[in-house]
Amino acid sequence: MTNENLAFAPIAAVAAGRTAAAYLDEMMARVGVDGLAAAFASPALLARLDQHAAAVRDALHSAGRVADAKGLAAYARSIAAGGIRMGRPLPEPGAAPVTVEGWLNAGWPLLRVVAVCLIAETAGLL
Repeated sequence: MTNENLAFAPIAAVAAGRTAAAYLDEMMARVGVDGLAAAFASPALLARLDQHAAAVRDALHSAGRVADAKGLAAYARSIAAGGIRMGRPLPEPGAAPVTVEGWLNAGWPLLRVVAVCLIAETAGLL
């Protein structure tokens, strides 16, 4: 296995054999819970996540997809894979930022996946 393939191994392990709902649950546990808790404590972070959530909905709509579990999981998978390609992989479980300031300084891929979690939670998909 090449180094490039090793970089995708965590995403593949998470995605392999999982339903869309299970993948969203994994993302919520991995980054969503902590990111949303920080957002609800920080109006600035919540506003940033709201902007990301709007962009997610727009992207899904433009692609002819629905913001259901399948659409959100597919979107989150693509963002996670893109983060790896950009050298900004999602943090390992338990390694997400722990402070509001850390979340405010989080990279685009991480905030976008937390926004997916926000949409899924708001829609009752989790």
